[in-house]
Amino acid sequence: MARSEVVTSIVAGPKPHISDKGVEVDSVDVSSEKTDYSRWRLLDEHGRQTWHYLDNDEKLKGWPQSTADKYHLGLATDLPHLDKAKTPLASVSNALSFFSHLQLPPGNWGCEYGGPMFLLPGLVITWHVTHTPVPLSHSMEIKRYLFARQNAEDGGWGLHIEGQSTVFGTAMNYVVLRLLGVSGEDKRMIQARGTLHKLGGAVNGPHWAKFWLSILGVMQWDTVTPVPPELWLLPDWVPIAPWRWWIHMRQVFLPMSYIYSKRFSHPETELTRQLRQELYTSPYDSINFLSHRNSISPRDNYHPKTFFLNTINWALVNIWNPYLRYDSIVRKAEDWTFDLIRREDENTDYANLGPVNGPMNLLACYIHDGEDSYSVRRHRERMHDFLWVKDEGMLMNGTNGVQTWDTSFLIQAVIEAGLAQDPKWKPMLIKALEFLDDQQIREDCKEQEICYRQRRKGAWAFSTRAQGYTVSDCTSEALKAVILLQRTPGYPTLVSDERIKDAIDTLLTMQNPSGGFASYEPTRGSEYLEYLNAAEVFGRIMIEYDYPECTTAVVTALSLFTTHYPTYRATTIRRVKDAALTYIRHAQRPDGSWYGSWGICFTYAGMFALESLASVGENYTNSERVRRACDFFLSKQMDDGGWGESYRSCETGVYTPHARSQVVQTAWACIALMEAEYPDKAPVEKALRMVMGRQQGNGEWLQEAIEGVFNKSCMISYPNYKFIFPIKALGMFAKRFGDVELL
Repeated sequence: MARSEVVTSIVAGPKPHISDKGVEVDSVDVSSEKTDYSRWRLLDEHGRQTWHYLDNDEKLKGWPQSTADKYHLGLATDLPHLDKAKTPLASVSNALSFFSHLQLPPGNWGCEYGGPMFLLPGLVITWHVTHTPVPLSHSMEIKRYLFARQNAEDGGWGLHIEGQSTVFGTAMNYVVLRLLGVSGEDKRMIQARGTLHKLGGAVNGPHWAKFWLSILGVMQWDTVTPVPPELWLLPDWVPIAPWRWWIHMRQVFLPMSYIYSKRFSHPETELTRQLRQELYTSPYDSINFLSHRNSISPRDNYHPKTFFLNTINWALVNIWNPYLRYDSIVRKAEDWTFDLIRREDENTDYANLGPVNGPMNLLACYIHDGEDSYSVRRHRERMHDFLWVKDEGMLMNGTNGVQTWDTSFLIQAVIEAGLAQDPKWKPMLIKALEFLDDQQIREDCKEQEICYRQRRKGAWAFSTRAQGYTVSDCTSEALKAVILLQRTPGYPTLVSDERIKDAIDTLLTMQNPSGGFASYEPTRGSEYLEYLNAAEVFGRIMIEYDYPECTTAVVTALSLFTTHYPTYRATTIRRVKDAALTYIRHAQRPDGSWYGSWGICFTYAGMFALESLASVGENYTNSERVRRACDFFLSKQMDDGGWGESYRSCETGVYTPHARSQVVQTAWACIALMEAEYPDKAPVEKALRMVMGRQQGNGEWLQEAIEGVFNKSCMISYPNYKFIFPIKALGMFAKRFGDVELL
């Protein structure tokens, strides 16, 4: 059987039985069982990554399990034991010997992009209320993952995998397990329920939890902070108009407001009646849900609602909704919001921006178009793009992957190590270049002004071209990888000069008045919009902000571009770079550090900042600010030579050491010091000795603490960083100080 036929047979296979006891009901309790991991396969179609479970031997014969499949599933890869590396380049070679086997057919690398614990609940609730069949294999592995990530000390779940138990994490993941057939009398569920009740029950959940629970029919809509779609009718010049919000916030608010306006709620079933009794500390019928609109556990309340927002909400509930919200206004608002939802679906081929608005858009289409509509069918297919299987079970990724991002960094790391012309690695790099060629976005969105989209022609997205969102640093890092590799003798020119200039043209539209660069688009609104932040669990979520990491990426891309294209828009590029460098210099704190918003934290941002300053000739010898940055890094070096920073730095804004040094953060710090041309190699040498000492016999490094962050409070995993950045750091050391023995 051909692989395409295998996939078709899986997707179109028999539908599981669905009842009011849960999404997936079978005669056997499988909450503690696991699937046969030898039957899982990862399919990568132009970067679109989906996992498939082969349920018969005929399918297995047609689709052998790859080394990458085995690695991601935690199975033995049978890759050879290598000679112990004594020099940096030998360590790099061992790492590439392992990592090259994980490259997928289109040329990219895959990995989990997990960490957040609030994503699966939105998907599973949506599956349940839209009567979407869930394969038994998926149901089993989701349950395994949630039990694997249950906090051992109290049985709850947090906002992310390393966080303490919260109402948001505990209530929502408890509901998922119940929907997937786990008994409420399971001892693990009893422990989770006890923790939830100690935290005050589900009424103390944040806004997003109350929204999803109301959809399921186990909470009442009166509890939900108002999400009026009428805001989308505001003229664009109004300072609080949603088009001014950060893209993730507005694309979540869009379907959320449509569903809120419809007050969609799943009909009562035996299971939802049980959940109504299990989620609260008082009988369901005795709860005044309206009085709990602002109730929230202190553990969840990272960004408390402001008095200003609470006043607006009071006016919406007590004046606007009962007296001024005429049916004609409601119809107009709902029609316009659904039109914008449709545009988002069409511009992304239903992949959507991310795993929060994706399930919400599916539900909105279910409400508007009906269960058997094309939009619902296509959304159901696309939900699988967010799912990932690992040794612990099935999780939901923070996007549909990190394909372009990781591939771009890997190319740069190998070039930095001076190995691009090594025949051993050339086929791997050519495939990676082919992937970036395929993933560049070639056209702008249809009617992009109407749907408030940023220019994207020539850009690269974080994951795939289909997802289709411009990101400043993703475009910059991919552009650098393409230019560097195509300018290396022996490599094909796949991305033309015209397309490279398209990327530059897009980057030049993205600078803020401050000189800094944000992520998806320039800042459109005032920081005062944070007064309207109703999410409670996240900070800095309402608008785009300047980020040192994004700004650095653009600066270094422009520096490289002007080296090879010195006359193209030279005046504009010089002005943009000067303003960006001014921002980076001003963003430095008095102690020499920079706060990072996408990685943990000061270590991550400092590496990027020093890279950008190095690109314009600032180093330890000639720059006081670079010396301060180096002093900051050196003050954080640990006794074993490494660096280790806790995710708590992101939450508090104050550097917080990790209990143990981390391979990834150590590589970041070494890269920073070498970019700064710190004159003493001893600290870097000691650090890389630690990194090499942790390398395994087959060339890999093992997963340590979580690496990434978003919105200050939620951590997210970048597992490929443990290969990419040590390779880069070791290669840089060998280039600057020689390939000397360190072990």
